[in-house]
Amino acid sequence: MCEFKVILNGEILFKDVVYAKTDGDNVIVKSVLGEAKEFKNCKITEVNVNTTKLVLTAVKT
Repeated sequence: MCEFKVILNGEILFKDVVYAKTDGDNVIVKSVLGEAKEFKNCKITEVNVNTTKLVLTAVKT
């Protein structure tokens, strides 16, 4: 299984992510253990399976 690291502004903010969903200008992620986190005013800009990175970028409001 492939678990991702969530990266925003070059910083790892969440690990072991197996689920990601956009909801307007928010991104909701869930870990392999079922823990959920919402990143407000963000969008997914990169998903890289080889490096297990899910990169977010802040959305200007």
